[in-house]
Amino acid sequence: MDILSRVAKGMQGVLTKSADIIGRETGFIKRLRKLSGSGFVQTLVFGWLSNPDSTVEELCQTAATLGIDISPQGLNKRFTSEASDCLQKVLESAVSQVISDDPVTIPLLQRFNGVNIQDSSTVVLPDALAVIWTGCGGSTPTNTSSSLKLHIRLDLNTGQLAGPYLHSGRLHDMNPQIQWETLPAGALRIGDLGYYNLKEFKKMDSDGVYWLSRVKSNCVVYRYDKRWDLPGLLRKCCKDRMDIQVLLGADERVPCRLLAVRVPDDVAKLRRCQLISEAKGKGKPVSDKALELASWIVLCCNIPHEMLNLDEAFVLMRTRWQIELIFKLWKSHGCIDEWRTESPWRILCEVYAKLIVMLIQHWVLLAGCWQYPNRSLSKAVKTIQKHAMNLACAFASGRAGRLYEALKTIQRCLSVGCRINKRRKNPSTYQLLLAFDDSS
Repeated sequence: MDILSRVAKGMQGVLTKSADIIGRETGFIKRLRKLSGSGFVQTLVFGWLSNPDSTVEELCQTAATLGIDISPQGLNKRFTSEASDCLQKVLESAVSQVISDDPVTIPLLQRFNGVNIQDSSTVVLPDALAVIWTGCGGSTPTNTSSSLKLHIRLDLNTGQLAGPYLHSGRLHDMNPQIQWETLPAGALRIGDLGYYNLKEFKKMDSDGVYWLSRVKSNCVVYRYDKRWDLPGLLRKCCKDRMDIQVLLGADERVPCRLLAVRVPDDVAKLRRCQLISEAKGKGKPVSDKALELASWIVLCCNIPHEMLNLDEAFVLMRTRWQIELIFKLWKSHGCIDEWRTESPWRILCEVYAKLIVMLIQHWVLLAGCWQYPNRSLSKAVKTIQKHAMNLACAFASGRAGRLYEALKTIQRCLSVGCRINKRRKNPSTYQLLLAFDDSS
């Protein structure tokens, strides 16, 4: 089955049969009405896919495209706690779908059985929703009691997206479901300091999974049975570049490579200024250790040197920002953290529905432009939004062939123009990745 067929099948499964069943199971649909569970979900998904800032009136126009006759007042009344339960379950159904493309043709990435980057982002919710999603608190008097944390993992090779898994904003990054999912042997996991855990590194090592991470400033390092703090080891062993074998952690003693590169003096000065500014805002002092470490970028990994050299490791670490780009797309283009109401239940419905939109949008991206290393996701998203009503019409027809053709049209459009221009002075990440080949 080709990628377009898989996307079409996934969309039909989530937005029709699953939505109808979940609508009845959650009590959102209590009797046969003009608006079914699937009709409600499709109205929100295609309406907000077309325009993430759609009003209720515009959503009703989308409903009319789908053959549903409902007034703005009637639709507004449907945003209830049962509706939010329904949309959350439909989102979980969408997350369970496994859709991926053929691996992208970047030799450095293809050395691994998947290059997985993971991160989280937070959506602040009204205080009234604290009974459902607990926030972290804060210094402001309102909108600090409730927040929703989204965890995702992206395979840069195939584009497969795990998540978003939803958790309360108060929950630490190390606790969510995404940490429990075992990666296949030969895969690489890249994470920021929120996922830095020596016990987890040990487990991945025993499972044959590679990992690449930044290093915590307070870590303990053993080299030749001598104990070091990180700044002391860097002063001793790293003039400009370093790639050595160490044991990481006072108790765990995880065997790994410690990689470091000294940054230019102006960059180090800027980083120290940022540390001081951030600490001042929190009313805390900056440690001498943190100020000294601002002169280096330090990574650790369990990848053999013959498989990945120091320069390649630092370029791979840059790919972690691709997941930041995903969240940026979801917030700036998908408006998952913006709404036109003060009603808590309508806000929660909107967040869940827009997350379903983001998943379907990602599937369409996979079908249209993931195979291009120089793809521009922001340009691609704008193209998909222009075709959202064509997808709605295809759904309204009830014919699988018409949905396939609508997706085929989007695929053709995404193959033209949705590219990042090459840069000479500051090369893009894809340019740096392509600079290495299997003989490097």
